[in-house]
Amino acid sequence: DNLSDTLKKLKITAVDRTEDSLEGCLDCLLQALAQNNTETSEKIQGSGILQLFASLLTPQSSCTAKVANIIAEVAKNEFMRIPCVDAGLISPLVQLLHSKDQEVLLQTGRALGNICYDSHEGRSAVDQAGGAQIVIDHLRSLCSITDPASEKLLTVFCGMLMNYSNENDAIKLQLVEAGLVECLLEIVQQKVDSDKEDDIAELKTGSDLMVLLLLGDESMQKLFEGGKGSVFQRVLSWIPSNNHQLQLAGALAIANFARNDGNCIHMVDNGIVEKLMDLLDRHVEDGNVTVQHAALSALRNLAIPVINKAKMLSAGVTEAVLKFLKSEMPPVQFKLLGTLRMLIDAQAEAAEQLGKNVKLVERLVEWCEAKDHAGVMGESNRLLSALIRHSKSKDVIKTIVQSGGIKHLVTMATSEHVIMQNEALVALALIAALELGTAEKDLESAKLVQILHRLLADERSAPEIKYNSMVLICAVMGSESLHKEVQDLAFLDVVSKLRRHENKSVAQQASLTEQRLTVES
Repeated sequence: DNLSDTLKKLKITAVDRTEDSLEGCLDCLLQALAQNNTETSEKIQGSGILQLFASLLTPQSSCTAKVANIIAEVAKNEFMRIPCVDAGLISPLVQLLHSKDQEVLLQTGRALGNICYDSHEGRSAVDQAGGAQIVIDHLRSLCSITDPASEKLLTVFCGMLMNYSNENDAIKLQLVEAGLVECLLEIVQQKVDSDKEDDIAELKTGSDLMVLLLLGDESMQKLFEGGKGSVFQRVLSWIPSNNHQLQLAGALAIANFARNDGNCIHMVDNGIVEKLMDLLDRHVEDGNVTVQHAALSALRNLAIPVINKAKMLSAGVTEAVLKFLKSEMPPVQFKLLGTLRMLIDAQAEAAEQLGKNVKLVERLVEWCEAKDHAGVMGESNRLLSALIRHSKSKDVIKTIVQSGGIKHLVTMATSEHVIMQNEALVALALIAALELGTAEKDLESAKLVQILHRLLADERSAPEIKYNSMVLICAVMGSESLHKEVQDLAFLDVVSKLRRHENKSVAQQASLTEQRLTVES
C-alpha cells in the first residue's frame, strides 16, 4: 500500500518539481526495490511512472542520481529493459554522461549497462544516442586518476561497454575504431602490480572487455594486423606475466586470434606454442582451472591448420597436454580431448603413439561414461574413434579392446549427430578389417549386428550412415558368431530395398552387400 501511495504521490510531485517531497518518494522507491526488486519493478511498470522519469533526468536537479539509480535497479529485470527504452530514457541518460558529478555518472553508467544487458533494443538505443564515444572519452581521462571514486566509475563504465558490445560484432568494431583498446591497455598497465581490491577488479574488467572485443571477426583481424599489431604484441607479453588474470586474458586473446588459418600459422611460426606450454607447466599443480582451460583452448585452435600439426607435435604439445589427464575438471577435460583430437588428425604416427598409451585410453573409456558431462563424453568417444581412424594400427585396436572401449564405439554409432555416427562406423569397420578376432566378443555383447540392422531399416538414417553400415556388415561376416547373427536377422530384405536408393554410392554398396549375403548364406 505504501508503495502505491508513493507512486501516486510521485506522479504529482514529478510535475510540481518540489525537490524535497520528490526526494522522499525516490528514497521510498529505492527501499522497496531493495526489499523486493521484481515485485516493485512490476508495480512501477504498471503505474506508468517510467515516462515521467525521462523529465526528471535533468543535469540541474539534485534528484538525478537517485532517479538513475532507480532505473539501474529496475533494469536488472529482463522484462523492464524494453519498457525503459520505450519510455524514452536512453537519450536523457546519455546526455547525463556529460555531467561532472561522480555519483550521477556512476548511476547513469549502471542504468545504461543494465538496460543493454542481453537486450538488442537497449544496445541499439544507446548506439543511436552516441553513448559509447562519451564513455570511451571518460575512460581515457579516468585511467590516469587513482582516487577510489574514479576507480569505481572506471569499473562501471567498462562493465557497461561489455554489455553494450556483447553479441554484436559491428559494435565491437566501432569500439575498436574509437580507440577503446589503447585505453584498456593503459588501464591494465597501471593496475597490473597492485594488490588493492579496486585495482584487481579494474584489471579484471578491463582485460575481460579487451578479450570480448576480440570475439568479433573484423575487430579481431584489425587488432592482429598480420601479427605485427602493437595490441597483439602486448597481449603476447601477458602470457609469461606473474598475474593470473593477465595470463588468463592473454591465453583467451590468443584463442580468439586463432580463429583463422592465417593467424594460426603466423603465431605457431613465431613461437606462441612454447609460451603456452610454459604457461600450462606453471599450472599443472595449482589447478587454476580457468588458466588451464584458456591455454588448452588456444592450443586446440592453433592445431586446426594442417601445416601446424606436425610442428606442434614435434614441439611436444601432446606431452604437455597429457599432464592434465588427471584433472577432475570437466572444462579442462573437454579442451584436453579436443586438443589431442585436432593434433592427430591425419597424423598416423602421433595417433599410433597416443593410441598405445594405456593410461590415456583407460581414461578415455572412463570419460565415455561421464553421463553428467555430455561434452566430455562426446569428445572422449570422438578421440577413441580418431585414434583408430588415423593410426589404422592393430596395436591401437588391441589397446582399445583391452581397455573396454569397443562398447562405447558401438553406442556412438547410434548418436544423434551424424558426424559422430559416421566416425564410429568407420572406426568399427577398421576394427573388423584388422582385428576382428580380438574384438569379436565385445562387438557381440554390444549388440553391433542388431544396431546395424536398425540403422539400415530406419528411413531417417543419412546416406553415409547406410553406406558405412553395409561396409561394416560385410566386414563382420568374417567372424563365425557375428555371421550367424547376420543370418538370423533379415538383412537381405533391408539391403535389397536399398539397391533402389537415390544415392548412387548407397545403391552400389547395397548390390555388393546383397551378393555377399547371398553367397554366404
